[in-house]
Amino acid sequence: MKEFERALAKVLLSEGGYVNRADDPGGATNFGVTQRVYDAYRLRNHLEHVPVRNISHTEVAQIYRDSYWTLAKCDQLPAGISYVVFDGAVNSGVSQSIKWLQRALGNVAVDGVIGNATIAAVQNYGNMDRLVDAICDRRLAFMKALKTWNTFGRGWSSRVAAVRATGKAWAAGGVEVKPLALSSGGSEKAPISDAKAAPMLAVADGATGGGIGSGGLAATLQQVQDQLSPLSYSSELIGKVVACLVIVSAGLMIGGIGYRWYAKRKKDALKDALDIPVAS
Repeated sequence: MKEFERALAKVLLSEGGYVNRADDPGGATNFGVTQRVYDAYRLRNHLEHVPVRNISHTEVAQIYRDSYWTLAKCDQLPAGISYVVFDGAVNSGVSQSIKWLQRALGNVAVDGVIGNATIAAVQNYGNMDRLVDAICDRRLAFMKALKTWNTFGRGWSSRVAAVRATGKAWAAGGVEVKPLALSSGGSEKAPISDAKAAPMLAVADGATGGGIGSGGLAATLQQVQDQLSPLSYSSELIGKVVACLVIVSAGLMIGGIGYRWYAKRKKDALKDALDIPVAS
């Protein structure tokens, strides 16, 4: 069986039949083809609109070959790796799947475009088991950075485990592996548009600025207290206010600096998981 045909059979096993869940960002989907993708395919071929529920098997195969397999240049990748990249492209988009491959290789530009350098790096990699693991690890890290992970994470984890096992078997020259059972999901799309929001550094900066402002106000009141020292009651009241402001100032500054460190680490980790360059 040709690589595309056996890879497609595996992908369709993961994608299942017709679903239209309100919490699935892909919307109405049949054999993993969303209504939007199907509409675009029909439009390109000057065909009338048809509900994706009624898509034919011939159309499914053509869409998968043109929109995923060919764009990811899977015909130029070794057996096993081509399937791993293909399945990721179907689930999260061609560019994202290529980025997982490029990040796994570690010695090529991570631009989501598969060119001669990426293909050569794959062919010269040597240890295909390790490459499959690295791609699947990047894919899982990406999925965990999505807002929909808590809803679909269990199914996605099961799917990636099956892809990992099959990719290794095919890379080693095996013909088949027993499919792993999917646990209530795995077919839902995992696009980068569903990424979690990064922590706002402005909140930390605001807290730090508030602490500095409180400290400045405390210093001003201290000067007023010195001027009012003959008036014991007023001086004593201002002294208490100054003490409170000093404490608040220290708390805001320490808290702001601490939260900024935490928020930046979280933000950088999120960017890394989503394959977005992190500024040094």
